[in-house]
Amino acid sequence: MLFRRFERYINIFQDAPGEAPPDSVGAFYSYFLRQVWRSFAALLAVGLIVSLIEVALYRYLSQLIDMVNASTPAIFFQENWGTLLWMAAVAMILRPLFIGLHDLLIHQSIGPSLGSLILWQNHSYVLRQSLKFFQNDFSGRIAQRIMQTGNALRDSAVQTVDAMWHVSIYAITSLVLFAEADWRLMLPLIAWIFAYASTLRYFVPRIKARSVISSEARSKLMGCIVDGYTNITTLKLFAHTDLEQRYAQEAIGEQTQKTQQASRMLTSMDVTLSTLNGLLIGSTCGLALWLWSESLITVGAIALVTGLVIRIVNMSGWIMWVVNGIFDNIGTVQDGLTTIAQPLSVTDEPDAKPLRVTQGAIRFKNVHFDYGGGRRVINNLNLDIQPGEKIGLIGPSGAGKSTLVNLLLRLYDLEGGSISIDGQNITKVTQTSLRAQIGMITQDTSLLHRSIRDNLLYGRPDATEEELWTAIRRARADDFIPLLSDNEGRTGLDAHLGERGVKLSGGQRQRIAIARVLLKDAPILIMDEATSALDSEVEAAIQESLDTLMEGKTVIAIAHRLSTIARLDRLVVLQQGKIIEMGNHQQLLAHNGLYARLWRHQTGNFVGDH
Repeated sequence: MLFRRFERYINIFQDAPGEAPPDSVGAFYSYFLRQVWRSFAALLAVGLIVSLIEVALYRYLSQLIDMVNASTPAIFFQENWGTLLWMAAVAMILRPLFIGLHDLLIHQSIGPSLGSLILWQNHSYVLRQSLKFFQNDFSGRIAQRIMQTGNALRDSAVQTVDAMWHVSIYAITSLVLFAEADWRLMLPLIAWIFAYASTLRYFVPRIKARSVISSEARSKLMGCIVDGYTNITTLKLFAHTDLEQRYAQEAIGEQTQKTQQASRMLTSMDVTLSTLNGLLIGSTCGLALWLWSESLITVGAIALVTGLVIRIVNMSGWIMWVVNGIFDNIGTVQDGLTTIAQPLSVTDEPDAKPLRVTQGAIRFKNVHFDYGGGRRVINNLNLDIQPGEKIGLIGPSGAGKSTLVNLLLRLYDLEGGSISIDGQNITKVTQTSLRAQIGMITQDTSLLHRSIRDNLLYGRPDATEEELWTAIRRARADDFIPLLSDNEGRTGLDAHLGERGVKLSGGQRQRIAIARVLLKDAPILIMDEATSALDSEVEAAIQESLDTLMEGKTVIAIAHRLSTIARLDRLVVLQQGKIIEMGNHQQLLAHNGLYARLWRHQTGNFVGDH
């Protein structure tokens, strides 16, 4: 019950306090720590008490020695029982109690929950990034930065709180206790504090800077390795294991070099602090012995001074490694910011409304778009698609067919012009509602490394088992799904597919994708080479299902195999981002333009794009 109470103290799935995480390190820390300030306030209070108790134990050691010197064995307990009882209570009851509270706060509350809270909010934010964001980086590097940033921020914050109290309490109370014995005992410690602070002031910024560089190299290495694993089929098909090893070797070498450069500063700081610590021990203990020899302090004071100095020296080494850990983690957070804090490039307007599709009319008006670099992919394109109309997009590679579809889905924002559905500008509606009204079957079928059931229910999460199997049968996937199994013994709909569905053939993946869109049953349907991975027999078998799927829907189909779209209501031929021909199959053949040439090539068995 006690563990559970602390474990529930932080709600890891609470909403983020702002639209986007800040892009500076200090503001980024504040953004998340403000959400759990009660836990850190409690940690500060408990840490203060624990530090005071630890120092009190050294004071008790000094008192015990002086009490023994001032008493005799026969009457020692009789004279000092009250003081001894209090010392025992502090050591045996209060100390374990507050250390236990300290551990509960760190290990049950802050430790597991704060990292998960940051991970949840950052992951939720990055999921809203545009397609271009993910295309411009390694997926492995993005994932690593999301995963490691939360834990790095948590660890550095907790270490800072713990280190702050230990340093301040030990420094202040030691000076007070030394002064009580003899003010001259303060002098070596004061000199050491200034030298210690100067050492940290010199080394810490340099360690931080090199830690950031080391973290960047580590992220690059992770991205390189994950990229190789993700594309392992390509690696093996081209027999380039050696090439991939050299690629990884360069990244590993760079990461090692950056880490070694950061470690040089650590070694230099370690040697400097060890020298300062040796001077502190020698000067303080020598001064205490001289003061005792002059009868100016007691034996208990020597024990107090010696014990505290050795404790401070040991603590200074711990602080050094804590500071290293703190700034190594800060470097990790700073590296993560380069990915996490990027502004969203495709956003909903503040007053965006849900899209309502009543008919399915689509209008492209004066559309301009380029991916950057100055080359315009879509150039002043105008196209009206009537409700329920089935059109085919045709053209050579790079003509802008898939780009036009991506713009309709608002995976990218337009450079100029507008796109509307039933008179509603797609920039004025929510992205979620827009994509919910469009079903899409792509050539490169993307399946999640989850069960077949989970992949299919992406189309409609509330679908019943009967509706699920109806979609499976209509997509002609019922002949292979019951036979599937994975390495954990799961079969049929519960079998997991592997990353991107690699355990299935191209045709099987395509049929699951078709079943998923059949289940979604959206009023607008996009088919981008929807049957390209199917053999002629399977394509013919599911053509009836596709015809049923298209009934009553507005359809945009892209295909290089013209026979699959020749029977559609209207064909639109694109070249260099412009519409150069438009009409039905017979009209375009009679026009004797690009479409007619492509048709003759394909029917003459010269299938290609020219």
